[in-house]
Amino acid sequence: MEKVVMALDQGTTSSRCILFDRKGTIIGSAQKEFRQYYPEPGWVEHDPMEIWSSQMSVMMEAMTQVGVTARDIAALGITNQRETTIVWDRKTGVPVYNAIVWQCRRTSGMIDRLKAEGFTQMIRERTGLIPDAYFSASKIAWILDHVSGAREKAERGELYFGTVDSWLIWKLTGGKVHATDYTNASRTMLFNIHTLQWDPDLLRLFNIPACMMPEVKPSSYLFGMTAEEVTGIPIRVAGAAGDQQSALFGQCCFHRGEMKNTYGTGCFLLMNTGDQPVTSEHGLVTTLTAGADDHPGYALEGSVFVAGAVIQWLRDELKMIHSAAETEQICRSVPDTGGVFLVPAFTGLGAPVWNQDARGTVIGLTRGTTRAHFVRAAVESLAYQTMDVVHAMEQDCGFSLSGLKVDGGASANDFILQFQADILRCSVERPVCTETTALGAAYLAGLAVGFWNSLDELRANWRLERSFAPTMEMKQRDALVRGWRIAEKCAGFAAEEYHRES
Repeated sequence: MEKVVMALDQGTTSSRCILFDRKGTIIGSAQKEFRQYYPEPGWVEHDPMEIWSSQMSVMMEAMTQVGVTARDIAALGITNQRETTIVWDRKTGVPVYNAIVWQCRRTSGMIDRLKAEGFTQMIRERTGLIPDAYFSASKIAWILDHVSGAREKAERGELYFGTVDSWLIWKLTGGKVHATDYTNASRTMLFNIHTLQWDPDLLRLFNIPACMMPEVKPSSYLFGMTAEEVTGIPIRVAGAAGDQQSALFGQCCFHRGEMKNTYGTGCFLLMNTGDQPVTSEHGLVTTLTAGADDHPGYALEGSVFVAGAVIQWLRDELKMIHSAAETEQICRSVPDTGGVFLVPAFTGLGAPVWNQDARGTVIGLTRGTTRAHFVRAAVESLAYQTMDVVHAMEQDCGFSLSGLKVDGGASANDFILQFQADILRCSVERPVCTETTALGAAYLAGLAVGFWNSLDELRANWRLERSFAPTMEMKQRDALVRGWRIAEKCAGFAAEEYHRES
C-alpha cells in the first residue's frame, strides 16, 4: 500500500483521526465526541485523559477502517483546540486538574485587574494579543493558585504545562518529548512573537515557573517517534499546529493577503500578513503562522467564541434539533427570522468587541415566533459575527474583501454560506476538502519527512467545490445588519447593567 499521512484533529467537542493520500484526499476517518464539563456558569472543562483515550480510539478506528498499519504511515501531524490548558505531573503523567478550555471565563477578574494595573500595552506589544481570559496564561495561574500543592510542585520542576498538542506529543512519545510549536505558543499570552521565546517578564507577571514550559519548535518538524506501547511500530510525529493556523495552511494561504474562515465550535478568520506583524487598531490580534522553519510568518486573526457551538446548544440543551444537518432545511422553511436576532455570547464576545462580560441575548421575539425562526436566528449569527471580523480586518488592511475561502463543519451548510455571501457582499468559496484543519496538519507532517516536497505541490491539490455569490438586495441586507447591531448592543448593555447593580 502507498504510504499515507495521519492527522490527529483534537477539537473542542470531539477527537478525530483522518488519513490523507498524496493528493490530499481523505481515505479514512473516525470521530468521537467527548464530555463537556460546566462546573459553574461561564466555566468550561475537559478531562485530559478522555481527550487522550478518545484520540487513541479514533486513531485505531481509522487505521482499521481502511486496513492501514503503522508501517503504512509516513508521518503523523497534530492539530488542536488552542489555548486550552493542561498541567500534569511529569513523573506520573497524571493531570493535576481538568483541562481549562479556551472558552472558560473563570479568570476574567484576573485579566481585568491586569488591565487596570496598566499591563495591556506590554502584553499587546510582546504577544500580539489583547489581554483576555481566552488565552492560556491566566488559566495556568489559576491552576497553580487553586489546586492544593500545585504551585510548590511546579516550582520544584515537577509539573509540566501544555496546550493540547503538547499533551498529545508527550503521551504519544511515552513521556519523552515535552514540546509545542510556534503557533500554539503564540496563543498562550506568554510567548514573545518577535524574539520567538517565552517572555520572562510575562512569566513573572503571571507567577508561572519557566521550567513548566514546553520547548518551542517549527510547526513542520520531527518532534519524535511514537512509543512502541502506543502504536507498536514507531511513527514519526512530524507536525503540530493550532487548529486555525493549520486550517490557514491547509487552505494553501501561503502568501500575504490570503485569508480563510473556519466555521467550527468557534469561528476564526485569519489573514496571512507575510513576514511582518500587523498591529490591529480594530480589535483583532496578531499571531504566528505555521511553517517549516525557525522564522514563522504572521497573521491577523479575529476569533468568534461561539459559532458551531450554538448549533450544538440547540441540539443538546434546548432539544430543538436532532442533528446539525437538519438546520439547513429548518432555516429554509421560513423566509426570514421574523425579526428575531440571537447573539450567542455564552462566554463573552470575542473579536472585534472583546467584551468579557457580555452574555447571550435574543431580541425581537413575538407570539408568532416559531422554532424555525429561532433556529434560523441562531444559524444566521455565524454569518453576522464573521461579518464583524471581516469589517475589522478590512479597516486594518485598507482594502475590501473580494472573496473568502471557508472550511469547517458548518461550511457544509449551503444556507449558511449563501447568507454569508449576501451579508458580506462578496463570493464565498468552499473547497472540495473542507477538513482543512486536519489537512494542514497532514501537510506540515508530510513536508517534514519529504512525503510532499514543496508548497507548490500542496497548492496544486486545492480544488474548488462551489462558490456562493451574493443575491440579496442591498436594502434588505442593510436592514438585517442594523438589526444585528442593535442585538449586539443589547448583549453588552445587559452585562454592564448587571455589573453596575451587583
